[in-house]
Amino acid sequence: MSDRPPVDVAFRIPIAATLAVSGYIHAQLYITGYRSIHVIGVLFLIQAGVSFALAVLLPFGGPLTLRIAAAGAAAGALGGFAASRTIGVFGFTERGLQPSPQSLISVLAEAATLLLLVPTLVHVLRGLRDRESVLVE
Repeated sequence: MSDRPPVDVAFRIPIAATLAVSGYIHAQLYITGYRSIHVIGVLFLIQAGVSFALAVLLPFGGPLTLRIAAAGAAAGALGGFAASRTIGVFGFTERGLQPSPQSLISVLAEAATLLLLVPTLVHVLRGLRDRESVLVE
């Protein structure tokens, strides 16, 4: 069995694009004011850097860990978004989809990243299941 599903190659560019959008929005928000928010500013800068780095690397292939990192970056950003609107993050809270339109675009880009990574996850889980069945036989 191949290390990558055939659809993985076709999905790498769109995944990179959604990561780049998320990175751009986090960088823009960092520059336009979030850098002055204690802890949150640094987290926005890290999110932007990680998203941009993954967006550059993913189109060229690489190990499964890159796709796992992409899922982690997207899930982490979505988790931070949800937490900032509910329980707060390091004392920082926001309401609704503010700042607009960046919040909505970011949420859509990160959700798209995760959805585009589903075929890879399914392939990995099938591979694990197949290996287990071979070991049991």
